[in-house]
Amino acid sequence: MYLYKNKYRISTTRLKTHDYGSKGLYFITIVTKNRRCYFGKITKTKAGRVLIPTVIGRMAVEFWRAIPQHYPFVELDEFIVMPNHIHGILYLNNPEKKDWQPNTFGRQSRNIPAIIRGFKSSLKRYANQSNICFEWHPRYHDIVIRNKQSLENIRKYIRNNPSHW
Repeated sequence: MYLYKNKYRISTTRLKTHDYGSKGLYFITIVTKNRRCYFGKITKTKAGRVLIPTVIGRMAVEFWRAIPQHYPFVELDEFIVMPNHIHGILYLNNPEKKDWQPNTFGRQSRNIPAIIRGFKSSLKRYANQSNICFEWHPRYHDIVIRNKQSLENIRKYIRNNPSHW
């Protein structure tokens, strides 16, 4: 902190007073670097617009679906993989979590940052091992879903995302 006088530190986009390991619903958006379409392309079909995935796009779906295997306290809700981003709703319900911890800088585990870090690093590792060109944007976006109406609006937004591509 003293060496660079906080000059080069990127401020967090997380809510400073929120516990990202607490029980709740979280809307997550993860984007590829420079919004490059690594995951596939949207094609119009009789059923509507759908993603025709690349290999890395299929793996993104598979790895997203595997999140509860690595984090048993996480339940998946609506999600979609688009050509250059992923939208998903995660429900955290950790019965071991008893106390509220405000968001802090430092080591993260069993919370949204750890889950997203694990997902992103697993997909990047797969791409590297398979010699697939792929890069993530360094950050991700999150929204803490606070009520049923917001949840329904976000679900609808995710489902309709391909039609707006």
